[in-house]
Amino acid sequence: MALSVIGAGFGRTGTDSLKSALERLGFGPCFHMHEVMADPEKIKLWRGLARGDTPDWDKAFAGFNATVDWPAAFYWRELADYYPEAKILLSTRDAEGWYKSMDKTILDVVRNSKDRESLGVKLIGEQVFGGRLEDRDHIIQTFNDNVAAVQAAFSEDRLLTYHIGDGWEPLCRFLGCDIPDEPYPHKNRPEEFHSTIETHKVK
Repeated sequence: MALSVIGAGFGRTGTDSLKSALERLGFGPCFHMHEVMADPEKIKLWRGLARGDTPDWDKAFAGFNATVDWPAAFYWRELADYYPEAKILLSTRDAEGWYKSMDKTILDVVRNSKDRESLGVKLIGEQVFGGRLEDRDHIIQTFNDNVAAVQAAFSEDRLLTYHIGDGWEPLCRFLGCDIPDEPYPHKNRPEEFHSTIETHKVK
């Protein structure tokens, strides 16, 4: 199974809800950080990639039809080349609101991690944000730069820029699906995030 949807948006841009939405629309299973945290083999594989191991994307995404969130979102350029038929889904939101959510969730966990080899530290902390986890302006600029880079890399027929709150309509139009007769999912508020981390422990 090759990926048909590649998420290029950072964490805390509604990726958990997008995962549920894509699976509801028939684009599942959808790979997300949740899958890594729950599987020791995936932890080992993705930690290796974060250290610079040569990727085997078919192995990394075996059994998955789509992906959103980190760690995969960090590799959107490589994945877009490797899966040239896949649609690119850029989840985003207001940068200030995104930072507030990040600061209370992912950044908080990475800053306080005692495992300096963890995927959160090595990939998100060091590679995405250059280790500058206390530099608010730099973090927001990195977020904005990623949005701009993704939008510059793809034509409109391959890319959807999807904002939190957009609901079913633009997603279904982009993917050629009927709109489900049910509310768009809304998951992983900050309190849910910390409950999930506590369950799996940050990897």
